[in-house]
Amino acid sequence: MLASTSYVCGVSRSILGQPWRWRGAAGDADFQPDGLVDQLLLARGVAREELEHHRTPTLRGFMPDPAIFRDMEKAAARLADAVLGQERVTIFGDYDVDGATSAALLIRLLRDLGLEAQAYIPDRLMEGYGPSGEALVRIAEGGASLIVTVDCGAQAFEARAHAKAAGVDVIVCDHHKCASSLPVGFAIVNPNRLDEAEEAAAHGHLAAVGVAFLLGASLLRVLRGRGFFAGREEPKLIELLDLVALGTVADVAQLKGLNRAFVTQGLKVMAGRRNVGLAALADAARLTRAPECRDLGFALGPRINAGGRVGKSDLGVRLLTSEDRAEAEAIAAELDRLNEERRAIEAAVTEAAEALSVAQGNRAVALVAAPGWHPGVIGIVAGRLKEKLNKPAIVVALGEDGLGKGSGRSISGVDLGAAVLAAKDSGLLIAGGGHPMAAGLTVAGDKIEALAAFLDERLADDVARSRDDRALMLDALVAPGGVCPDLCDALDAGGPYGAGWPAPRVAAGPFGIVKADVVGSGHLRLVAAGADGRRVKAIAFRMAESALGEALLAAPPHRRLWLAGRIKRDEYQGRISAELHLDDAAWADA
Repeated sequence: MLASTSYVCGVSRSILGQPWRWRGAAGDADFQPDGLVDQLLLARGVAREELEHHRTPTLRGFMPDPAIFRDMEKAAARLADAVLGQERVTIFGDYDVDGATSAALLIRLLRDLGLEAQAYIPDRLMEGYGPSGEALVRIAEGGASLIVTVDCGAQAFEARAHAKAAGVDVIVCDHHKCASSLPVGFAIVNPNRLDEAEEAAAHGHLAAVGVAFLLGASLLRVLRGRGFFAGREEPKLIELLDLVALGTVADVAQLKGLNRAFVTQGLKVMAGRRNVGLAALADAARLTRAPECRDLGFALGPRINAGGRVGKSDLGVRLLTSEDRAEAEAIAAELDRLNEERRAIEAAVTEAAEALSVAQGNRAVALVAAPGWHPGVIGIVAGRLKEKLNKPAIVVALGEDGLGKGSGRSISGVDLGAAVLAAKDSGLLIAGGGHPMAAGLTVAGDKIEALAAFLDERLADDVARSRDDRALMLDALVAPGGVCPDLCDALDAGGPYGAGWPAPRVAAGPFGIVKADVVGSGHLRLVAAGADGRRVKAIAFRMAESALGEALLAAPPHRRLWLAGRIKRDEYQGRISAELHLDDAAWADA
């Protein structure tokens, strides 16, 4: 099943113009035969001596001492003071899934500790990303003595200065890139602080909800040391791992190390349906089985995000903190409706953005802007452009005030977040920041062209290098009859899969095309048969008008092809089969 030649199936140039190569250790000169799961782990960078540690990722095996992070113990002690003193605490979260899950985790934990904290989620359109000075002062004037910002705050210099002047303590629990100087305030817990020690900085891939979980663990330790749990039950923090899993996957955090443990264990908690809101959301998404990692990113996450994108920004955190089944079902139904509305808006903006990108020529970064675009969908549209163009993309929605709100998505090997921070430091942006793979910004309309030129110059070499290194990475080669549910189950054992821990991709064949047609919104559906007569169903999403789609639709029956993609279990009316989700194909008789 696994092999060690330079090109998989001898494919140096596929229909999509890329070579097929073995992922990781399968192509090494010192390749050793291993069990399938071990080979998948090795190919994803796990050292051979660490295999046992990674086969079943657990918190015990991967969770660090929270005290290794700067300001963690200080932040936990301040939260403990608030619990003991029954202070008024507000959790200020971002309006995306990571922000909602981070806020919900701390609110639920504090509730279990006897303190009912309030949530504040800014309106995407009226307030924008992150804490403003006006909002923090207003919260302080409402009686809060402590504000915890989650998934935001690392760049909130002005806002935190206003909060300090108002006499309210602010703890930042974030994971976004930090500048060389930090905002004033009580504490900043962030593994991506530039002054973090190496051991803590190694966890810079955590989502904000993962940092919030560590803050929760540190808080329980402080309260334990103060005798708070004498005569009372200590909350089971592990029961909140369903929130951590959802936020981690939805924020496209790399699923390596601690994040793999978070998601592996969090999916088990989620299957128990303890969280009333998550259970209602799964029902609204018509999930009738235990959730899988993919469901978090494609079924549950988008529905929570829909509230912040085109509805009320606090719907997600209200759902995830609800204890009332009827309330949770009503919110979940509203989020499901908003998600359908979001899809329609997204489709219109995507079509317009793609048309504008055609005129951009060979820029290293696709940057498109127009008035009238809904700011709530520009991040999704940027992701669509990135996938289509194979280069970083930024989509900017221009407002009537002449300012543009932009969202960007990047490709592997190109740090878009750092480039946006550099553009901000150069005076091209009003605000901006993010991760290597995603960024957000605010820009004056008359500086968009200058920003495009800046990004083009800064990132051209990185983009060219990334695209030159482009290859379809494969984990296994199977005969036509090998595309089956048993192989799907075997491959799943190496998961959970996601960003930084890619789902296994297999090559199968050779096949002849029995039937090919277009379904849905530009999806290519086909039936292929091997020489042994074994048939396989396959689908290539949004590829009907691509070179791949055109080739497969026109393929004569006598020509043989290798098909490459991911094997997915297909359950329909009690029948279990497997289908191939296509990424590419290559002629076997060329």
